Amino acid sequence: MDIYERLLDGEAKLALVGLGYVGMPIAVAFAKKIGVIGFDFNKEKIEKYRNGTDPTREVGDEAIRNTTVEFTADPARLAEAKFIIVAVPTPVNDDHTPDLSPVEGASRFVGQNITPGTIVVFESTVYPGVTEETCIPIIEKESGLKCGVDWKIGYSPERINPGDKVHRLETITKIVSGMDEETLDTVAKVYELVVEAGVHRAESIKVAEAAKVIENSQRDINIAFMNELSIIFHKMGIDTRSVLEAAGTKWNFLKFQPGLVGGHCIGIDPYYLTYRAEQFGYHSQIILSGRRINDDMGKYVAESLVKLLIRNDTQVKNARVAVLGFTFKENCPDTRNSKVFDIVKELREYGIEPMIVDPQGDAAEAEQLYGVTFAPMSEVKEMDAVLMAVKHREFEAFTPEDIAGFFAAKHRTKVFVDLKGLYDKNRFTAPEWSYWRL
Repeated sequence: MDIYERLLDGEAKLALVGLGYVGMPIAVAFAKKIGVIGFDFNKEKIEKYRNGTDPTREVGDEAIRNTTVEFTADPARLAEAKFIIVAVPTPVNDDHTPDLSPVEGASRFVGQNITPGTIVVFESTVYPGVTEETCIPIIEKESGLKCGVDWKIGYSPERINPGDKVHRLETITKIVSGMDEETLDTVAKVYELVVEAGVHRAESIKVAEAAKVIENSQRDINIAFMNELSIIFHKMGIDTRSVLEAAGTKWNFLKFQPGLVGGHCIGIDPYYLTYRAEQFGYHSQIILSGRRINDDMGKYVAESLVKLLIRNDTQVKNARVAVLGFTFKENCPDTRNSKVFDIVKELREYGIEPMIVDPQGDAAEAEQLYGVTFAPMSEVKEMDAVLMAVKHREFEAFTPEDIAGFFAAKHRTKVFVDLKGLYDKNRFTAPEWSYWRL
């Protein structure tokens, strides 16, 4: 009996290593079909799951309370599984080189607890070659077991979009790969248990790794182009969004928007590809150019806000500025690699300590990672400027009258930066408003 049949019969279990925004929804989905062990070395996170709380808000507390996932912080439980999925983050270092320590650490945990006859599948976004050149040697060293003989390996890149309730694990085509045809077939059948959209069988592990890393690189480059257009059109006194709406009437015009590019995918994955390209003697031009533009957008936004203050005769140093939204994207608690912090840092360079409000953001995480404290919405008053940074659902219902109430009465003209163009610009006209958007 193969692993797939043993999983279905309850004779074998599937284990998830890493229970964050990617791993936890996968564990919950599989637990509806087969036995699942959910492992994370973060004991605090495991306790939250055991208590029926979903800190990621990806599936909700009720789904966590009702799931049959066996949550554990004990790596020895991995020995009970015959199919192990690794879904740990892959960040970059300060110099933009890949930080493989989470993947390497997970590989050690797996190696120390793997049993013969197990398939290990990595989901973490990596450059082509990591699974076979980095992960396999670590697992072999820790286990004393030979890959291809005692255990098999595959790769199936995650496509989880945090906060997206439409494009979910079940509805997105899943790329799968394996070290040989037999492994590929098993990996494909296992994922087909939960992925209603079906799977795409990549011809090799490296092809699957490369496919994932270029998905976000492509998006990064397109957003960088939009950001560059925004900078150009501002100099010309043209509204970028109006230009994009006009151009978007052509059937093959790609509808991207300017904005901050943060998070742990689009703003990071391109560096994995360019790092690997450097090892092969090629220095990326387009990809790194896009990265430079997107990495500088926080500074550009802050400078634009300061110019508006000066233009409206407001003292810059110690100006009262409210920044609404801090997470890396809307309707999501995740603040990791938030580019809103780049705006905050640049404002501080001008002597401005902004008030940050985020009803969705993980306040403890923001304080730990950035040293910032969120203020309640009720404290946003007597402001010199307001910057709408993230379009959380709580902010969408604001009317111009609501926003006007955030400002000090002394201001004849209110400086309002609507970063993502959440509101109708025709309702924020001069002289009452000095309105700016990308």
